[in-house]
Amino acid sequence: MEDQKCRLSPTTWTIFIFNLISILSNSPADGAIAGADTSSSLSTYVIQVRKPTDKHLATIEDLDTFYRSFLPTTTAGSNQEQRIVHSYQHVLSGFAAKLTVEEAKAIGEKDGVLDVRPETVLFLHTTHTPDYLGLRRGVGLWEDSNYGKGVIIGVLDTGILPEHLSFSDEGMPPPPAKWKGRCNFNRTSCNKKLIGARSFTGSSNVTAPYDDLGHGTHTASTAAGAFVKDASLFGLANGTAVGIAPLAHLAVYKVCTADGCPESTILAGFDAAIEDGVDVLSVSLGSEIPLPFPLDSIARGAFAATQKGIFVSCSAGNAGPKSSMLTNGAPWVLTVGASSTDRIIKATARLGNGQEFDGETLYQPRDFEPAQHPLVYSEGFGKVAPGEVNVLDSLYDPVKQGREVKDGGGVAMILANDADSGYTTTSDPHVLPAAHVSYVAGTEIKKYIQTASAPTAAILFKGTQFNGSFAPAVAYFSSRGPNSISPGILKPDIIGPGLNILAGWKSPIDNSTDKKRAFNVISGTSMSCPHLSGVVALLKSAHPDWSPAAIKSAILTTAATSNAKGQPILDEARRPASIFATGAGYVNVSKAVDPGLIYDTELTDYVPYLCGLNYSDNDVSLIVGKEVSCSSIESIPDYQLNYPSITLYFVHLGSNVSVKRTVRNVGPANSRYKSVIEPIAGIGSIDVSPRELVFTKANETLSYTVNFTRQASPQAVNAQGAITWVSAQHSVRTAVAVSFRWSRGL
Repeated sequence: MEDQKCRLSPTTWTIFIFNLISILSNSPADGAIAGADTSSSLSTYVIQVRKPTDKHLATIEDLDTFYRSFLPTTTAGSNQEQRIVHSYQHVLSGFAAKLTVEEAKAIGEKDGVLDVRPETVLFLHTTHTPDYLGLRRGVGLWEDSNYGKGVIIGVLDTGILPEHLSFSDEGMPPPPAKWKGRCNFNRTSCNKKLIGARSFTGSSNVTAPYDDLGHGTHTASTAAGAFVKDASLFGLANGTAVGIAPLAHLAVYKVCTADGCPESTILAGFDAAIEDGVDVLSVSLGSEIPLPFPLDSIARGAFAATQKGIFVSCSAGNAGPKSSMLTNGAPWVLTVGASSTDRIIKATARLGNGQEFDGETLYQPRDFEPAQHPLVYSEGFGKVAPGEVNVLDSLYDPVKQGREVKDGGGVAMILANDADSGYTTTSDPHVLPAAHVSYVAGTEIKKYIQTASAPTAAILFKGTQFNGSFAPAVAYFSSRGPNSISPGILKPDIIGPGLNILAGWKSPIDNSTDKKRAFNVISGTSMSCPHLSGVVALLKSAHPDWSPAAIKSAILTTAATSNAKGQPILDEARRPASIFATGAGYVNVSKAVDPGLIYDTELTDYVPYLCGLNYSDNDVSLIVGKEVSCSSIESIPDYQLNYPSITLYFVHLGSNVSVKRTVRNVGPANSRYKSVIEPIAGIGSIDVSPRELVFTKANETLSYTVNFTRQASPQAVNAQGAITWVSAQHSVRTAVAVSFRWSRGL
């Protein structure tokens, strides 16, 4: 055991180092925060120790004393209490402490210490959407789930603005009797909606968790905000703002600041949420690169939460459209990618030759005349043409680019996407007349500038419009698979609204002074994650006996795979989106409440799965919170986990692969399902056995096997299809992803 201390398996380190040297910068989609304090010789370490067996160590005070016993003698006396910054009771057996390198090494050599490592710093993944998702008052899932009544959604983020109208408790019931949390605001700030609020980012966890950035207020109000009439920003995107589960309770845990989201505070947030009794955890943050699960604080915290029956929803990251950069890929969490909705806040660039190109902007002043002005391409940084419409490449923060143009005397701005961004445009609160246009539009506008003798352009504002012909489409920034940490698990799981989302904000960004009605429109998988957290709360309210795995299965097997035109969901280039961008598809809330069949993964299944990833015994023990010996367990390859999708990578598996799945009947007691096979390019044959599943009672489980045979020389690199079980009342789609060649992460 001694030689396994502070050590990861060779496979874990190989994956980690490979990802580290392949690191790419994050998308600026919602301003990821970065930076850590390196001014002190003391750094924060996370220390995991063997779980004490003494029953007298049941309270957190007793555990604190136990944990202090591991500190070296150099920290004796009152200094010990100052060194320990967080003690954990549920998420892991251990603590976080401020240590020197020498002190950390000394702790690592002590008996009973399983893991000592410096904490990592993670990053944020940053009115109309309920209606777009089919949620309407008095009918459907909102009615069936009573709007999420009685469910507690925990949010790990930057805190909250408690006085915002989105957190009004009008019409709310009291919190459930199981609730054990507390509010670190004053007595009037928390209520029957916002039932808990704690901060773990200051010197003490009694610090009030006010949101200094806005991100936490936005995500919390998206998940469970109350009905707020006449919500808008600059008079646009107006309507009734409401969260996905408006009668669910909220518990907020501040784990992030402008300097980042330290691992020690994230684990403290998970630990508190488990203790408090939340039902759903919404986590819109993650690492910049995929991390092996033993090094991934969210994966470890989420596993502990899942053990307590808590559903954990996570953002996929904003590193798209490049492949294999997805984070939060553990199978016990729901990993959410971002898509567009059918709402646009339109601004049109009209050229002097009569051509028009539609774009978007939130800033649409009524007194701006749509007159033609000289048009110039301002290539590079700091090149602004005074008195003219400046065309700029979208290179960084679009609002900052607009401010530079305005300060330089420009009349207006056309912000043109690069090829990677494609057709994904954002409605930003610009400081001057602007239109954010697609890559194709930008290319045509630049051609006009090059060929016209005196190019001109005007900006026409057209307000909020609903034009969903291509929606939902995958946003360019949404991180993609394949899942580099576990290639046999399809990630992202699902996509949901994450582009141009209006929700609560910390302070007004328009001319208003009313903080209670402050809203902002921002984009990122940070925004899609709380949408799904709200959906989960609705399903949890409708089916309180369903496990987290069952709820995930219901969401995945009922997902939509076509857009408003009835065509395949498209990506940012308006090509059919890869399954590694969409996962199972776009969330379909009306069908998820009644899926017919579910794939239910038992907690014990994750141990042979983790052993199958070739982690060491110590690695697996760190994740599951108990000692594991993989040599005494029959491990399974990751693609054999009873997951509601199937992912195969033939580069490692030969030419024939057999996959087993087990489903449970949650539909009519007497049900007959027939298998429908969607062909997959590069697969010669797909044989399902049995071809029919016949159920005679509710909650009965049956298994089936799928045999895949690869073609001799498949032309495809990646391919996709599905196996759908169809009955008289239900269609249960199991997405299938296949990779034939080696790629990064596979």
